[in-house]
Amino acid sequence: MAFVLIEDQTSRTAKLWRVLIGPPRDVADRRLFHRLSLIPLLAWIGMGADGLSSSAYGPEEAFRALGEHTYLAVGLAALTATTVFIIAAGYSRIIEEFPQGGGGYLVATKLLGERAGIVSGCALLVDYVLTITVSIAAAGDALYSLLPMSWQSVKMPTEVVVILLLVTLNIRGVKESVMVLAPIFILFAVTHLALIGGGILAHLGDWPATARSVRGGFAGGLTTLGVGGMFFLFVHAYSLGGGTYTGIEAVSNGLSMMREPRVQTARRTMLYMAGSLAFTAAGLLVCYLLWQVGPVAGKTMNAVLAEQFAAGMPYGTAFVLLALLSEGALLVAAAQTGFLGGPRVLANMAVDSCVPRRFAALSERLTTQNGVLLMGGASLAALLYTAGSVRHLVVMYSINVFATFSLSMLGMARLWLGSRIGRRRWKRSACLFVVGFLLCATILVITVVEKFGEGGWLTLAVTGSAVALCLAIRRHYRTVSATLGKLYAQLEKLPPPSAKVPGEPDPKQPTAALLVGGYTGVGIHSLLSIFRAFPGHFKNLVFISVGVVDSGEFKGERAIDLLRRKTEETLDRYVELARRLGIPATYRMAIGTDAVDEAERLCREVSKEFSRTIFFAGKLIFKRETWYQRLLHNETAFAIQKRLHWSGITMVVLPARVE
Repeated sequence: MAFVLIEDQTSRTAKLWRVLIGPPRDVADRRLFHRLSLIPLLAWIGMGADGLSSSAYGPEEAFRALGEHTYLAVGLAALTATTVFIIAAGYSRIIEEFPQGGGGYLVATKLLGERAGIVSGCALLVDYVLTITVSIAAAGDALYSLLPMSWQSVKMPTEVVVILLLVTLNIRGVKESVMVLAPIFILFAVTHLALIGGGILAHLGDWPATARSVRGGFAGGLTTLGVGGMFFLFVHAYSLGGGTYTGIEAVSNGLSMMREPRVQTARRTMLYMAGSLAFTAAGLLVCYLLWQVGPVAGKTMNAVLAEQFAAGMPYGTAFVLLALLSEGALLVAAAQTGFLGGPRVLANMAVDSCVPRRFAALSERLTTQNGVLLMGGASLAALLYTAGSVRHLVVMYSINVFATFSLSMLGMARLWLGSRIGRRRWKRSACLFVVGFLLCATILVITVVEKFGEGGWLTLAVTGSAVALCLAIRRHYRTVSATLGKLYAQLEKLPPPSAKVPGEPDPKQPTAALLVGGYTGVGIHSLLSIFRAFPGHFKNLVFISVGVVDSGEFKGERAIDLLRRKTEETLDRYVELARRLGIPATYRMAIGTDAVDEAERLCREVSKEFSRTIFFAGKLIFKRETWYQRLLHNETAFAIQKRLHWSGITMVVLPARVE
């Protein structure tokens, strides 16, 4: 009775999970990638929200730093827009140079070395976690500022629920999450286009007076501050507005999610992002100056600007409400960038063995589920640790994005300066990346120095710890790979081919079914171990393999066909090896996202076809077992063994010892 209850409970849990995330994707569908990929407009919505939402705090922070010298806002607006286009142009070139995706992590790894790549990757991971946290916290502040103070007690629980909701949406699929957030993005774009465009046009007749005021202020500033003082004030304000540029790198990180042709789609998306962000950030700075907007307690400067602009207009109150609600809601949508970019960076680092390899796995919905869950859990921890303080969170997350920007620009500058022979217009590209590096490095250094005591130290400590952890993981994987490489080298000296030509497997004879992955030392060692442990018993061999669709494989419409061909080639090598040993052999294979599920299904089919079968699988066994080895190495063999044993099917796990 207890087993029935457990089975019913498991069934109910599975049904609830299926309702939340949706039915599995059919990896055999050739049109699947086309349907899941994003066109430029949807990519702009999914990845551009982070940049546009920064207009809620980036331009305001920069304008506040000017103090009474607001006449510098014109130059600040021009430099802000220029910086956006320089960074965007740089990342467009990165997309062309690295069409497989990977963004700042791949650029730093390939052009500056593996250690620089790990620093860039860890900085991006921390940045994406904080992007989610600061976006949700800022949205909570914006939306709950419209409600009575008595509602503040439920603000934090609401923010937690929103993060959990975004986790669920992203596990269901990227395109589904983008479609849900599209109306929010469109409402923000419409209201802020009206606010900025209308704000500038309303003061069009005042431009001559404004120009005289700016010239007068500049002359007065030279008298009171001097050239040096004015320059440092301008650079200080420019650097404190660094949060404006976050999110630009998301397109190059998420290139694999783009509709074919991916490079053209990504470049068009980058153009949309750069144009909208430059217009919004620079336009708000100009409007602050034209409307003489100043800080007001309990209100953002965008709220003050919207109220002044809509004063006396028909439905002005409704416009202000829509503008502020869309701004708060867009901050929620901006968290989507973290859920899009973070898991992609994790997956790329997992493929390179810098983080546990399970982060490269795809769920049955073809999403990087483990990465989504990690990003959601880490953002929840950051939210609770900082009690949702936007001030501290903005300081923390603005540092890492410019660390990645600086490394990317430095790497590309080194590439173009070092390979100028044979490249057309290399001077223009090299100049672009050198200027981009100087701008990004300047913002990074000033932000770290000025905000070190306000949370900057914590960002550096967390990022440094992540870098150290990734280096340790990579060292562990390389040590294991070197050991297995020696094992493979020893096993290359196989006995000569048997004089007896084996026929086809006889389903009535004793059969050994071996689960294999790639053609590796573990697989060959397991094959030979079967015949050493059971000499003369088995008359047939059946090799079983699952081509696992992970983020390293699922990168285009032909990805499944290529994976199937690769898996078949591996199995052909095993069959050829068995025939060299004089054993009749064949293979069975499947393609899927869950190795355990697919392997269990194949084993059941083989046990019906070959009635006298015992299943085998190889497993790395360490001399000294430690707690972290289960996190770094899969337990697939034991998981399959457990399922088959419950079904009454015998399976033996063969050890491959690692010193």
